[in-house]
Amino acid sequence: MTDSDGLASMLADGLGVVPRESVVSSVARKLLDQLTTGRVPPGTRLPSERQLAASLQVGRSAVREAIAVLDVLGIVDIRPGSGTYLRGSSSDMLPRTINWGLMLAQPRTHDLVEMRQYLEILSARLAAERATDEAIAQIEQRVQEMKRVSGDVSKYVDADVAFHLEVAHAANNSVLSDILHSVRELLHVWVERTSQDRSSAAASAEEHATVYRAIASRDPDAAEAAMREHMVTASARLRDSLGEDA
Repeated sequence: MTDSDGLASMLADGLGVVPRESVVSSVARKLLDQLTTGRVPPGTRLPSERQLAASLQVGRSAVREAIAVLDVLGIVDIRPGSGTYLRGSSSDMLPRTINWGLMLAQPRTHDLVEMRQYLEILSARLAAERATDEAIAQIEQRVQEMKRVSGDVSKYVDADVAFHLEVAHAANNSVLSDILHSVRELLHVWVERTSQDRSSAAASAEEHATVYRAIASRDPDAAEAAMREHMVTASARLRDSLGEDA
């Protein structure tokens, strides 16, 4: 048995049986769970449709449709006559996985969003306590940039994410900063989903300005409260974009 065959067998064995409801979505989610563990190297050939269908106890058409979805998302590469291959590493696939999760309202994605909220609140508090004058000036520049580009969603997303990463840097905690950098693609997906119109972007920009003013005043309690309020309203906008109840 080749290494590729062994990896394919491991992947198939780890999938388990899929419930009958929403079969295509369930197959896609199960595949994503397996492919994002970090145990499957980029370039690995997935088991055949027949193998996956037998392992999951579903029809081959459901497997075929699920793989087509993963292909559209850029998770896998379908090569006619050769097979289906994993495109990138688990970190490369994070933004695509999160976007898929947001569309399906997966609990795991909401756990990630919840974790991000607490990290941002802590980051703002530490920034108010520790930020240098230079770091505060950098945060102010990010706020001004957000206001300038609030009519352009793509540019606003970049400016919004840059603001949060600047605050993390100002917090002067290398582990916290590294964690927030590692989920920067999550920030992109989050902001993209909550900044689809100018009014939302303008409101969000003002929330960030409030956080900045608290940090600049070196008031940890105010910075924490301002970031918490921003996270609450951003979460509400995210739920609205997903069509969920508060």
